[in-house]
Formats: sequence, C-alpha cells, structure tokens
Amino acid sequence: MNLNLTGKTAIVCGSTQGIGRATAVELALLGAHITLMARNEASLKQTVASLDISLKQVHRYIVADFSSNENVKHTIEEYVKVYPDVHILINNTGGPAGGPIIEAETEQFMKIFQMHVINFQILAQAVVPNMKKAGFGRIVNIISTSVKQPIIGLGVSNTIRGAVASWSKTLSLELGQYGITSNNVLPGSTKTARLDAVLRMRSEAMGKSVKEISDQMEDQIPIRRFIEATEVAAAVAFLCSPAAAGINGVNLAVDGGKTESM
Repeated sequence: MNLNLTGKTAIVCGSTQGIGRATAVELALLGAHITLMARNEASLKQTVASLDISLKQVHRYIVADFSSNENVKHTIEEYVKVYPDVHILINNTGGPAGGPIIEAETEQFMKIFQMHVINFQILAQAVVPNMKKAGFGRIVNIISTSVKQPIIGLGVSNTIRGAVASWSKTLSLELGQYGITSNNVLPGSTKTARLDAVLRMRSEAMGKSVKEISDQMEDQIPIRRFIEATEVAAAVAFLCSPAAAGINGVNLAVDGGKTESM
C-alpha cells in the first residue's frame, strides 16, 4: 500500500490544536511538506517546530484570520505566488456555539457560512489550478457526523456542515478527471476542546455534572469511548495518500460506530 507523500505539500487549516494539529503531524510522518494555517502565530511557530523532518521536509506556516474572507483570500493568494505547488488541502475550521436552531440569529448563519463554505471555496480556487498541473490533488474537509445524523443542540453547525458536504461532493464530480479527489472526514465525539465545550453546554442545560454527561455519551458509542484526535488524523492521512486515489466524494465517519445511518 502506497502511503508515501514525499515531495507533496499540504496546507492544513486550524492546525495548532486538536484534529488539525494531529493531521499535520501525521502527514509530516508520511513525508509531506506542511504549511500550517491558523491565526495564532505563537502557536503556529510551536507546532511547526514539532513536526517531523526526518525525510528533509520543509515546513512553513501562514497566519490567517478565518473570520475575514478578505484576509484569507489575500493570504492564500500571496502564498501560492511564492509556493505554487500545493498538492493537499485540509479544510478544518472550528464549529459555532451550540443551541437550538430556532433560537439562532440569522447573523450566526451568515458568519459561520462565510467561515466555512466561503473560505473553503477561496482556498480551493487558489490551489486547484496547480493540482491540475500536477495531476494529483487531495481536498479533505474535516466536518461532522451531523451531515448523516443531525446532532440535537447544534442547529447552526448541522446546517453549515451539510452545506460543506454538498460543496465537497460537487467538487468531487468536477475535479476527479484531473486526479483530484474531494472527501469529507466526519469525526464523532473526539477528545478536543470542542468536545469539552459541548460537555459543558449539556451539563448546564441538563443540570448534571460534566462527568455524568461524559459517561452517558460514551455509553452511546459502540466502542464505549471517545475518539482520539490521532484516529481522525489517520483517516485524513489515508485519504491524502496515493493508495486512496479511487476514493472520491465520500463521507467517512470516524465515530466508533455511533452514527446509525449507513
């Protein structure tokens, strides 16, 4: 099985913590040059320094604020002018605050749509031309199992994640002929800061301790535990590899079997 990414360059968004950071680490271990993309420069520097360089990889970072489409567009366009050879794009952006969908303000939908769908479109438009020239491209969007089974209490997130999934599927139909695949990885309850926030939210809403909520959630997962960020990263890395060239337009759940749909 060919998992070798030597000579390939990957841009990994939201890569200073959680699943994004774990993905950057995994791709570097497979030989890829990594360009981290996030807003905290101190964290970016720290993460870059931690990545594997045993295969003489060169790692970089881009400081970008995903709350501003203009900033993301300017930043990525300037980057590809200098470093045009991008083979892998990992779209990964933190989810919105929880709450019932009927209580969400319209501004919330617009803000999160711009942070996710619009920014992902901007990034893809910047890197796809050179993926076509290379005859190799991997776009992987880290979204949520909510695209298969909406999660109660995450109304805005459910809506926007679904939009990303549809966007990605459309890309897969358009770009497959050029050797470019577009797939989604759907993490279940994963040990990240996002999960901590969800646990606190449910604890306050239900008047139970965080541990009680955590135990209840784990009991509902067939493997009886939360997912590790490294497990999600492994799935992402496989989809980026040459071995996964025939996998295109899929939603891959990494959730311990929690999602009940096929």
